[in-house]
This record gives sequence, structure tokens and C-alpha cells, in this order.
Amino acid sequence: MRILFLGDVVGRAGRDAVERELPRLRAALALDLVVVNAENASHGFGLSPEMARAFLAAGADVLTLGNHAWDRKEIIPFIEQEKRLIRPLNYPPGTPGKGSVVVEVPGNRRALVVQAMGRLFMELLDDPFRAIQAELAKHRLGGTVQAIIIDIHAEATSEKQAVAHSFDGLASLVIGTHTHVPSADHRILAGGTAFQSDAGMCGDYDSVIGMQKGAAALRFWRKVPSERLAPAEGDATVCGLFVETDDATGLAKRAEPLRLGGTLSPTMPAP
Repeated sequence: MRILFLGDVVGRAGRDAVERELPRLRAALALDLVVVNAENASHGFGLSPEMARAFLAAGADVLTLGNHAWDRKEIIPFIEQEKRLIRPLNYPPGTPGKGSVVVEVPGNRRALVVQAMGRLFMELLDDPFRAIQAELAKHRLGGTVQAIIIDIHAEATSEKQAVAHSFDGLASLVIGTHTHVPSADHRILAGGTAFQSDAGMCGDYDSVIGMQKGAAALRFWRKVPSERLAPAEGDATVCGLFVETDDATGLAKRAEPLRLGGTLSPTMPAP
């Protein structure tokens, strides 16, 4: 299976870039499955139903959220209807939406996409490790599903790496989101699971993690409330990770970063 995961989409610049490039990437890389973290798509905070529909129409198969899941209140009824939009699995019982979804993939195949949120330096949700373990126990990689993707939305690199090593061999890909900067540690772990600490963001990198530089920097200088943060609106870089898996085992054979457009050095996976 040929999978592309795109990191946090930030603001209009990120949305426009993803919607423009995704149809071309699906064709050029012969993608079977595309997962997009969209929790910062609406002015950097949350996701609207209209934006979710646009990403799905552009070629995304699954959208994930994170700590800004509920910033746009209209997403609450939408997430109950649209099963391809998921939020962190380890929210308490009764939270709207689901933390995982199984999607059909061309060739009579199925893929499980799971998201969990870390707890270090973030909102204290339920234990992400046990939540992921319980979800994976319902499926068999290379059997009931041909691929398993885990989006771990977390601040701490250590926590993301701990998730990856805990589920190495049980998932096709463990991918970090939330910190908006692509890490240089993409690899296939000993058990066959692809991993990257952070996929980076799809947004304008002439910024402070996607936000306009002036107001964001002043928050560090003054340590007092300042003007509301707004997304940078320059040329965006589309960032993510391409993974190719073995359908028989569900494990990764290739893991290559993608950076397209904007100010970061470009890299494109081989076809």
C-alpha cells in the first residue's frame, strides 16, 4: 500500500497548498491512502465542516484533529456524521466523534487510522498508550487490515518515540504531529514500523510555527497578552511522509519525507 501522511495544515496558505497539490500527488505517487492532520486549518485554530469537505474532495481519505479539535463548535455535529474525520482516541468516554476509522482502499484492502494525543506538556487526557493498545487489539495487521497508521499528536519527542517503540511491529506507521516542524529522523524501526517524530506542517514557514512572526515573537518578549495570533499567509510548504507497505505483513518497506513548495529545501519521494 502506498500511503501519504500530511502534517498539520495551518491557515489559508496551508489549505490552498494542500488542495492544489494533493490531486497531483495522488497521481504522481500512485497513492492508495492519504491522511491529513487538519486541526489548524481554520485560521490556525480548529477545522470547519466546509474545510473538511474541501480536503476530502481534493483527495484526502482520512482527516485527523488534535488539541484544537473543538475550537470550531460547528465541527461537533459534523464529526458525528463524517466518519472519515477522527479526533484523539484518548478523550474521555462520551466525547463526540471517534478516535479511529477503518477505510476501504483500492484492491479490496482496508486500513485502520488511529489518533491519540500525548500528555506531556499538554491537556491531561486518558492514557494514550493503553488506548492505542486496546484499539489495535481489535485488528490484525496483515490480516483484517492491510495497514495501520497511528497519528500521535504530542509536544514531547520522547513521548512520540515511546509510542513508536511500544507499537513497533504492530503498525505500519507511527507519525508525530503538533509541533509543526519536520524532524529529520524518518526511518523504519527494527520491527518494521515506519516512524517520524513530526511530519511538519503544511503552511508558511516564514513564521513562528505557522503564525505571523511579529505578534508571536512579542509574546516571548513581553509575557503579557498581545494581539491575537494569525496565520502567516506567504508561500506554503506541503510537508509529510510517504510510506510504502507490504500488504502481506502490513509492515513498511519504504519511508521517505515530502517537502514541496515554500521556503524549506524540497524533497520528493521516488515514484
